[in-house]
Amino acid sequence: MAFSQDGPAMNKNVLVKTIQTMNQHLPSKRINLAELLAMEKPGTRGKDNTFFIMDKPELDLISKSLPRFLWSRLRLPMLIEMSPDYGSGAARVQGEPEVEVVSKILGKENPHAKQIIIYLHEVREIRRKLPTTTQYAFVTNLRGSGD
Repeated sequence: MAFSQDGPAMNKNVLVKTIQTMNQHLPSKRINLAELLAMEKPGTRGKDNTFFIMDKPELDLISKSLPRFLWSRLRLPMLIEMSPDYGSGAARVQGEPEVEVVSKILGKENPHAKQIIIYLHEVREIRRKLPTTTQYAFVTNLRGSGD
């Protein structure tokens, strides 16, 4: 009987560890656009200690998509959050400057939202245009109906 009581907690721990492993590539610190534009070799270090170089043409495209006063608020790489919570083939991007950039690149209306849900074909378009300044993050809601 002890197994059935420990089961959900154990499964939750396994899920947390799996997601942490899947997110090892994420940066330990995201850097704002203004700082990156000033760097000779713009980039950031991942949690796994790899250094990710961000391409200048992508930074230029982003800077043209965003008013200069927001450059210090946009943190890169932008995270495309993948989660079953958003529905099949959907992802989320959070942060007003991030949403503004994604909306401009996709040609969508942007009512100054704090987040945007995008779908697989849009995720592909964003990743194709911004491969070095976006990264996937895997997230899930661990609150179950029994909590």
